[in-house]
Amino acid sequence: MISPHAVIDESAVIADSVRVGPFSVIGPDVEIGEGCIIDSHVVIEGPTRIGRNNHLYSFSAIGGAPQDKKYAGEPTRLEIGDDNTIREYVTINRGTTDDQKTTRIGDDNWIMAYVHIAHDCQIGSHTIMANNATLAGHVHVEDFAILGGFSLIHQFCRIGAFSFTGMGTRINRDVPPYVTVGGKMSEPRGVNTEGLKRHGFEKTQIAAIRRAYRTLYLKGLPLEDALAQLQEMAAEDPKVASFVAFIRDSQRSILR
Repeated sequence: MISPHAVIDESAVIADSVRVGPFSVIGPDVEIGEGCIIDSHVVIEGPTRIGRNNHLYSFSAIGGAPQDKKYAGEPTRLEIGDDNTIREYVTINRGTTDDQKTTRIGDDNWIMAYVHIAHDCQIGSHTIMANNATLAGHVHVEDFAILGGFSLIHQFCRIGAFSFTGMGTRINRDVPPYVTVGGKMSEPRGVNTEGLKRHGFEKTQIAAIRRAYRTLYLKGLPLEDALAQLQEMAAEDPKVASFVAFIRDSQRSILR
């Protein structure tokens, strides 16, 4: 199941059921789990660990050194979970010693063509990144977030769970959970209602999130005053509680 035209370092650990296409290159310190498909012309550098049932399409470049001028060859890692789809020309870099030394990708992510995930990014599970979405270093993307095509995410930003970014959006601050943002310079555009419905949120939960959104964005309140009202709402709904916790934990400030 490994093409004779693939180049694989003798130290790579590849499960028996892995398929590797012609002209792919798998370097030292790479581990690939059961059921993975590595198409032709894929480059995987280590140290990199790839879990089970991932599909890496042609010309993706995985586990390359971080694009950080401070990087001086220190041992850093890339870890990819299970059931991910990584399409053509995707680039994912290893971490740096300025952070956790590891770039991480969770499970069941759909990463479309030409996406770039830079050093030290932490990607959750069940996310979708449309073509040409670009993540600078140290970006965190939480579960079920969707990044529209050509979304540009500034370093150290956090993208909250179940949020949605419009096509071509530039993001330089944190995006709270459940929120849709859009525009050339991103601004809040409402709650990701359709996404919440698709993932089984109850009507009462969506209504509570909408009330929280109106309090934060539409009442004209200073942030601390809005948070005081949101804190009262959080006591009644755990979804609003996670919304409030994200805002309070923000280091870059939220889009507002």
